[in-house]
Amino acid sequence: MTIYLSMLIVNQTAQTSNQRRDKMAFAGILNDADITAALAACKAEGSFDHKVFFTKVGLAAKSPADIQKVFEIIDQDKSDFVEEEELKLFLQNFSAGARALSDAETKVFLKAGDSDGDGKIGVDEFGAMIKG
Repeated sequence: MTIYLSMLIVNQTAQTSNQRRDKMAFAGILNDADITAALAACKAEGSFDHKVFFTKVGLAAKSPADIQKVFEIIDQDKSDFVEEEELKLFLQNFSAGARALSDAETKVFLKAGDSDGDGKIGVDEFGAMIKG
């Protein structure tokens, strides 16, 4: 019983730490309540719509500088592009416990943002997708 409780406390502490880290990444850019609402709206597989998400999370109303900051967080490998694998894990940038996008959702998302057809999304394409 003691071991189980200790493991439970460690797990809850790790989850709380991850949630704090996730929120800190977007601190000063996005509102925690908006992030929660946006994630809730696309919790079910197949329900992700980038336009709805960007509006709900508050990105559509942000400045180009804030959009660039968000892009830099999402560009996990720091390649200056968001590739398909990073898009698949897009929601997890906002909450570690969020689901991965399905392959179909990821492909639609990539197609929406990849205006030059190179198979990845640059910061300018990302900004245009958010504002579009």
